[in-house]
Amino acid sequence: MPQIVFEGVEKSFGTTRVLPPLDLTLDDGEFTVLVGPSGCGKSTTLRILAGLETLSGGEITFDGRPIGHLEPKERDIAMVFQDYALYPHMNVARNMSFALRLSRIPKAEIETRVHKAASMLNIDHLLDRKPAELSGGQRQRVAMGRALVRDAATFLFDEPLSNLDAKLRARMRTELAEMRDTIDKNMIYVTHDQVEAMTLGDRIVVMKDGRIQQQGTAEELFARPVNRFVAGFIGAPTMNILPARLYRDAEVLRVRGEGFDLPLTPAQDAALRAAGLEGAVEIGIRPSSFTTDPAGGAPIEMTVSVAEYLGAQSVLNTRVGPHEVLAEVASTRRLRSGERATFHVAPDDIMIFDPESGERIAT
Repeated sequence: MPQIVFEGVEKSFGTTRVLPPLDLTLDDGEFTVLVGPSGCGKSTTLRILAGLETLSGGEITFDGRPIGHLEPKERDIAMVFQDYALYPHMNVARNMSFALRLSRIPKAEIETRVHKAASMLNIDHLLDRKPAELSGGQRQRVAMGRALVRDAATFLFDEPLSNLDAKLRARMRTELAEMRDTIDKNMIYVTHDQVEAMTLGDRIVVMKDGRIQQQGTAEELFARPVNRFVAGFIGAPTMNILPARLYRDAEVLRVRGEGFDLPLTPAQDAALRAAGLEGAVEIGIRPSSFTTDPAGGAPIEMTVSVAEYLGAQSVLNTRVGPHEVLAEVASTRRLRSGERATFHVAPDDIMIFDPESGERIAT
């Protein structure tokens, strides 16, 4: 398995630059997820790696060997597409073995590879069926099986679950996570769904406008986002971002906005001093940081707009002054629309962002 390195990779379509110079290293045997909103350049990055798009600049290397000039079939890569791309007139076994038959692999070896991949994906009982006889989840497994039988060094997944319903997506995420642990290959997965990214990725690369915003584990991105975009994109429900101003009250630094007035910690105070930030700021609070326990921190009065009951947890759409705020709390008390309630948030759970640059002030 090669170490894959993007060195100043660029891509333009006419006068439109999709990828400014991109530098990225994908380690040997790693499951890497490229995640971001539509148009951020993640699928273009994957297609360039596969050889389906040409480079406008820079180079890609496999273990130091340039591959930007190679045809897709010469890159030892297998790809799973969003739309399955199965041949309707072929049964599952022939769809899965198509590339092997083109390569004139011996028939016995083809059968061995197909049955091994089909067993891994739990579709070995479907080998004689045609795509029209399969469900969406089964078709996606066939598409994955077609990639697996090639035994390539690197597997690419381009939003493979986006056509599935919510329940099937969740089940396929679990199966992909299990498959990741049993196949010792490079895997690069593109999605706009941050739940998929956090579930599957050894490393997550967050992109916006063709640029890498941050990369790391799901835990790192959730707990220590480098900027407002990453903080708001990673985590569900999404983080609340509120405008505020800094002020001092009896030597305690506080943040005040319409509908809230919260103390900060000495460590946050020191970080703000070091950053030279005073006056206007933005604060970020995760919905899960709110608690009904008075010992949980400073109080915030909220007016409930909509309560989404999810069983053990409820997601509350509330208003704090003029701001819409999400709170994720235990469903020990059912709150109704229009009710006012007091919640609490610990100062350590408040993130602070520069309102101009969007950068988080690290503590």
